[in-house]
Amino acid sequence: MMASLSASEIWPSLSLDDWIDTYTTLHLWTQIVGKTRLALSPRENHWWQVALHVTARGLATPAIPHGTTTFDVEFDFIDHRLAIRTSQGERRTIPLGARSVADFYREYVAALGELGVTARFRAIPDEVEHPIPFGDDRQHATYDADHVTRFWRVLVQADRLLKRFRGRFIGKSSPVHFFWGAFDLALTRFSGRRAPDDPKAAAMMREAMSHEEFSVGFWPGSGAVREAAFYAYVRPEPAGFSSAPVRPSAAVYRHEIANFILPYEHVRTALAADEIVLDFLQTTYDAAADLGAWDRQGLDRPRDEWP
Repeated sequence: MMASLSASEIWPSLSLDDWIDTYTTLHLWTQIVGKTRLALSPRENHWWQVALHVTARGLATPAIPHGTTTFDVEFDFIDHRLAIRTSQGERRTIPLGARSVADFYREYVAALGELGVTARFRAIPDEVEHPIPFGDDRQHATYDADHVTRFWRVLVQADRLLKRFRGRFIGKSSPVHFFWGAFDLALTRFSGRRAPDDPKAAAMMREAMSHEEFSVGFWPGSGAVREAAFYAYVRPEPAGFSSAPVRPSAAVYRHEIANFILPYEHVRTALAADEIVLDFLQTTYDAAADLGAWDRQGLDRPRDEWP
């Protein structure tokens, strides 16, 4: 029988300021592992092949092909170790603790080499201010195991609810997956129509946003939003979306990032957290799809079939 968790363990506190140094170090470590997947995994639409996935122990890659074999990599946030496993039964582990990005990078590449895995990638972080090459970064070296576990426990809940929400849609949608660039858990639905092309956008972004989309997810806070939050946005954004009546009342539209935001602190202190999050996801989608003239009859699963 699985042990039950208290409400504070299911939805633990997660103030960005309390773990920002650990957050930054972990963000860079996930990029190192994620870039391995980018280097070796076959191309998928919208860069889905690069993402990590929430597991019962942490965050992991799916199986990554390497020649005629395969391997995966998992951040274990219970025992706090990184595990690399091959289809030939070999395994290497790296303890997760206070160590610099440079040392983690060196140990990780060495472990891959011992397993016969070669992955060539640009060893510089993406989507961060003032990037430092991984092999030179001795500035970021903090690992607070308690806060990492809290973060993962929130991801477990967000992953669970996003998967329930995903089941309400029968059109094209992404998996629920973790992008190591923006450090967020995301789910995207598509209308089926191409999006207007932006010739000024980088090739990566043109691929990522090639079709009309509605995206929701969870992030622990960064940049303009310095708090953990659930988010929702639609691209291209139809007129009236920013003023749409979404629920709950704690949800606000942030013009500087063109997203609706539902603060995590509001969710975790609520009596019915699941219902609040699902209501936020559904009402933001309703607004986006109705204002954007999506074919809801063809895309939405009937309500009596919702999981």
